[in-house]
Amino acid sequence: MASSDLEDLISHFNLKISNVKKTLQLRSIGQEPSLKLVLYKIGQEVVLLHDLLNKMETEVQQQERLKNRLKDLQQSAERDQIEAQRLRENIPPHLPKPTQSCITWPTVKHGEETKVAERDHAKKPMKETIPIKEAAFITTEEFQSVPAYMKGRLTYHQINAVIQEINKAVVGKYKILQQPVKSMNAAVRSLYLRFLKEETKDTKGEFFVVEADIKEFTQLKMDKRLHSIFSILRHCRRLRQVRDSKLVRYIIC
Repeated sequence: MASSDLEDLISHFNLKISNVKKTLQLRSIGQEPSLKLVLYKIGQEVVLLHDLLNKMETEVQQQERLKNRLKDLQQSAERDQIEAQRLRENIPPHLPKPTQSCITWPTVKHGEETKVAERDHAKKPMKETIPIKEAAFITTEEFQSVPAYMKGRLTYHQINAVIQEINKAVVGKYKILQQPVKSMNAAVRSLYLRFLKEETKDTKGEFFVVEADIKEFTQLKMDKRLHSIFSILRHCRRLRQVRDSKLVRYIIC
């Protein structure tokens, strides 16, 4: 056996003997009455220290989770900033701007005979150059100002898509009203006469549509979701309603 191996073995046995001696000393010390209280207090401190270490470990884990969440939020904010910058640099030039004034629209008196209405409109045809008023798209600031209970899960793009469809119905309706009566076929004339009957003193000088117009010119469904969007459009002053016992008229603001 090499001398180095023998020295290692001797060192190992000496360490074991030293540990045994220390254990015996500690056991004998624990039996002394004067030291029992000190050992008891040391034991309590060890328990408290153990609890403190557990709490510290829990706090470190919570801080680690919070750091990961903040990192995800930072990455999301950076993506949103890049997307916003891209949208800002690519704003389409054809978006309609909000208008401040309403265009007056001449109407016939409610209750006139159909033939009289046709004759009057035939004598005084609408000028095709008269622009048809459309609702402006809502802005992101307006969307953010809408109460959460109104928006629900609706998005900014969904609301503006409905505005686009409403504008389609308004344009379709008032283009027919601008046509000379003599140039209309039977189906168009039927719509024209209905439009005239739906006009009232409350809608004089206004552009409006009813549920039948929305069904006629768009693919929108008059369901709960659409009525929620109408509430948002009233809140943003894009529409206002005029009701009677038979119809709800949605007036463009």
